[in-house]
Amino acid sequence: KDRTSKSSWVRGDDEEWLQQRSERCKSFDTHGYLHIRSFASSDEVKNMIEQMQQLVEKKWKVLSDKTDDFEEGNKSTPLSVFRTDEGQVKAQGSNDYFLESAGRVHFFAEPKAINQSGHLTETYSAKENKMGALNKAGHGLHLIPGPFRDYTLSSKVEQLVKELGWFDPVVPQSMYICKNPHVGGEVTSHQDSTFLHTTPKQTCLGLWLALHDATLENGCLWIRPRSHHEPLRRRFIRNPQHFGQTAIETCSNIATGDLSQPQMIFIHETNSQTDNTDDIVLWNKQMSSVPWEGSLPTSLSCTQTDALTNAGFVPVECKSGDLLLFAGTLDHLSLPNMSNRPRHTFQLHLVEGNNANRQWSKSNW
Repeated sequence: KDRTSKSSWVRGDDEEWLQQRSERCKSFDTHGYLHIRSFASSDEVKNMIEQMQQLVEKKWKVLSDKTDDFEEGNKSTPLSVFRTDEGQVKAQGSNDYFLESAGRVHFFAEPKAINQSGHLTETYSAKENKMGALNKAGHGLHLIPGPFRDYTLSSKVEQLVKELGWFDPVVPQSMYICKNPHVGGEVTSHQDSTFLHTTPKQTCLGLWLALHDATLENGCLWIRPRSHHEPLRRRFIRNPQHFGQTAIETCSNIATGDLSQPQMIFIHETNSQTDNTDDIVLWNKQMSSVPWEGSLPTSLSCTQTDALTNAGFVPVECKSGDLLLFAGTLDHLSLPNMSNRPRHTFQLHLVEGNNANRQWSKSNW
């Protein structure tokens, strides 16, 4: 049933807001996402791609099997990979490099671009090829001078976000995702609020800007419309066993717990905000209806894309400069890039701030 007349995803049952919503806002609240064509100019796109190329060239110091140091005379950054599969906790949850990237620009390689010795494979071992091995860079691109910051602080972004109902938007995270030809891996089913949790209500908004055309062949986004009405299934939190509860409560990354434990862990959300038996039964039913969380819907009797379609996902192909916005509880994923064409994106994540009576969860990374 159409729920647009009943509530706003971010503002809830605010009657005054519901009466003044734009048609775009109503569509967003109904489906959980919004596709805006030609949101960024060709110059904005070009400048973002060029700045990322410069950052990779100058800042990503990586080892190769052929040399002790990729850039002679400079200390090389340990190669960290980014994963969204069953190896995610080991890759991101036990690594200071990931944890400390919140306010910086750190670089994460594609697992397929790394050999057994932990170096770039021969395909990417030349300096001019290392951009092709990059999975993502983040998570503080919006903090450095240049096109990423200019875009983040632009009036068009602010106006759009406020049109959708955000009152006090703040940006805790930005990232550049490459999805490079042949090596760009899948991103499994997830909800962004898993990683950017707010209380007492989820307020994460993803802004997914296509820097290249995104198609079925090179790994466009697949979304499950209206799934943003479902509960949050799990959270990625700083592990209190590693950091100690005091560090969690004070939002400190100085660990005082058991350092042998992973820094980050997934926990399953529980419906702790209600004692109503009917609500609990409904919540459990909704949870069990999404068995592919952290993986992909699959079937032995059909292709991968057919399995996604059967599970309710739809592909959203984009042109360079198009913007996709989606709610933090919307189920979405992407498949590997098996084509010869890149699929770069710049992604912002924002949440409501304290002035909207929403709080950044203390256990967030």
